Amino acid sequence: MRIELVLVLVAYLLGSLPTALLVVRLMTGEDVRLKGSGNVGGTNALRAAGWKAGVAVTAIDVAKGALAVWLMRSYNPESGWVAASMLAVVVGHCYPVWLKFRGGKGVAAGFGAFLVIAPLSALAALAVWFLALVITRWVSMASMVASAVFPLALKVINNPDMVTLISVSAAAVLIILRHSSNIRKMLAGEEVKVGDDSWR
Repeated sequence: MRIELVLVLVAYLLGSLPTALLVVRLMTGEDVRLKGSGNVGGTNALRAAGWKAGVAVTAIDVAKGALAVWLMRSYNPESGWVAASMLAVVVGHCYPVWLKFRGGKGVAAGFGAFLVIAPLSALAALAVWFLALVITRWVSMASMVASAVFPLALKVINNPDMVTLISVSAAAVLIILRHSSNIRKMLAGEEVKVGDDSWR
């Protein structure tokens, strides 16, 4: 078997690591899936177990996304394989084998992967995330806007090859689609904003 295929599998398994479930259970003994939004991600970990849990989960998820792409790039920097690892780690986070394919939304893992592929473009998307969060106070909206911005920033700043641009765009679309429940709540006026009494 080609080493590249093994590294793509490793990327998926890294993405599948249920960070929020493990951290919240370690810190509180509770199941994060039964708290807040039920999502297995950094924002819900923060709501379920406090800022330390939220920061830890987000940092680990960013790191696993970055590690997956870094491993492939270190072995074979060909854009097709790097893109495959990037997609695998995001898919793993969204559809983890350990949780019966019911995972998070891929934002932090995707950011980590994007950060290795194009640091400046990823940081530009992060700045947009903060701006959108300040304006809307919806973490989900900020995440969707930043995900949509990254491929555009990548094109303008880095002018990547077509394989990379298409793969990054596909990952961004997946992340946005994973927020479909949030979109429905926004339209119904039910999406909770940061700072609201019901946010925690």
